[in-house]
Amino acid sequence: MLKTLGTLDVSQNHLSKKIPETIGECASLEYLYLQGNSFDGIIPLSLANLKGLQQLDLSRNQLSGTIPQELQNISVLVYFNASFNMLEGEVPMNGVFRNAREVSLSGNGKLCGGVSNLRLPPCPSKATKKTRHHGFKTWMIVVTICSAVFLILLSSILAFLFRRRRRGKASIDSTNEKLPRVSYQNLYNATNGFSTGNLIGSGGYGSVYKGLLDSSENIVAVKVLNLQVKGAHKSFMAECNALRNIRHRNLAKIITSCSSVDYKGNDFKALVYEYMSSGSLDKWLHPDGECSNRLRTLNLWQRLEAIMDVASALHYLHYECEQPVIHCDLKPSNVLLGDNMAAHVSDFGLARLISAIDGNSQNQTSTSGIKGTIGYAPPEYGTSSQVSIEGDSYSFGILVLEMLTGKRPTDEMFKDGCSLHDYVHDALPNNILKIVDATLLSKMDEEIPTITIAEEEDNHIENAGHLQSNAENWLFSLFKIGLACSVDPPRERMNMMQVNRELNIIKKAFQA
Repeated sequence: MLKTLGTLDVSQNHLSKKIPETIGECASLEYLYLQGNSFDGIIPLSLANLKGLQQLDLSRNQLSGTIPQELQNISVLVYFNASFNMLEGEVPMNGVFRNAREVSLSGNGKLCGGVSNLRLPPCPSKATKKTRHHGFKTWMIVVTICSAVFLILLSSILAFLFRRRRRGKASIDSTNEKLPRVSYQNLYNATNGFSTGNLIGSGGYGSVYKGLLDSSENIVAVKVLNLQVKGAHKSFMAECNALRNIRHRNLAKIITSCSSVDYKGNDFKALVYEYMSSGSLDKWLHPDGECSNRLRTLNLWQRLEAIMDVASALHYLHYECEQPVIHCDLKPSNVLLGDNMAAHVSDFGLARLISAIDGNSQNQTSTSGIKGTIGYAPPEYGTSSQVSIEGDSYSFGILVLEMLTGKRPTDEMFKDGCSLHDYVHDALPNNILKIVDATLLSKMDEEIPTITIAEEEDNHIENAGHLQSNAENWLFSLFKIGLACSVDPPRERMNMMQVNRELNIIKKAFQA
């Protein structure tokens, strides 16, 4: 149940039996020391779920079986010790196992393979087994060739039928077979013909409409891509890929997608999301028109909660997905608020999937030339096509500073080399209240409780001053996080694991 546990050290005890599979649910675990006990059974495969695990010591136990190959996929794992057990089989070759100086496997007589510096015997040859089954494999090759020819013919027939059907009714597609399927007609009817009255937002790649699907009583948000814009098709594919297998309470929930043709025979692509009734964070930070009243403002607690929600979503994307995801375009307009004001990160049109290959992050989704939004994209994106989780940290830092100051990074006051980061940095620590969003300050004044009993007037003044001082301390801590995430050198930026730890400390102090 310890979801935020960072270190677990139960070494040098008399613990026995199997290591619980549920250890893999301690999502924040970074250091795990189980050495010097009497654990038996196999190494739990669930350990591979600990994407932030940096050090793992299983030495001097009675573990058997093989070393799970999946452990080599933990990109941040830098130390592995499983010496003096009863392990056997082939040692993984990648990840931490490439560095023999940080891997200890002595005392396991049946281990084999691995990198040469581990000095383990080679694994037994499979040549004998291959000879024994040569006839069977020959037969399998013939079957495979015949199957391939059949599939090619079948694909050609299906492609022909698809083209004919495309000229008639719209075709449909979904990012997941378990999701409901919708057609262009369903979405057309749901949004009243994509009317301007249902338009709730627009961006570089299309427009978002409010709608009500026939198959659901829930209101949905339909994101229709403008396929005339260069990169829109790639944006659609990137968002589908990014959202296909990820689920988190602070990510906008996708309901389905539609890849079809409209009534004029033009290509049509749309994504259908769960509707967020409170709109975007941008509208709350910068209200205008009908929304420009004091009721449409967020207090300090609500802003802290929203910051924590966004940080939690990014931590999940960076460290807990099977393949890490870089959002690439984090900004207030891409953060949506639900009924309970919980924040949800949305718009994965620029998202990149990355995988750890020899310790390096490699792009898996090609959206070259697309590098986020001016003001929120980190400086290095202007000179390099390589995106990174450090880039998301920068965008998060700017978002935090904007939420606390009420100023966009593109404000007219930030020119001639001055930036939102510099503006905040120069004001800390003595002039915090001069840069805090005026609407936030007014909310803070309202929230300091008043004591109406006359004889307690002195206590009221003392209590108000104490709360005001605490509020400044909380703001100072949040500003420091925003600054630490938005420094120029990418390697010096605070990552989302560190951010979540700091935010939890601030929240506990806030509630005290």
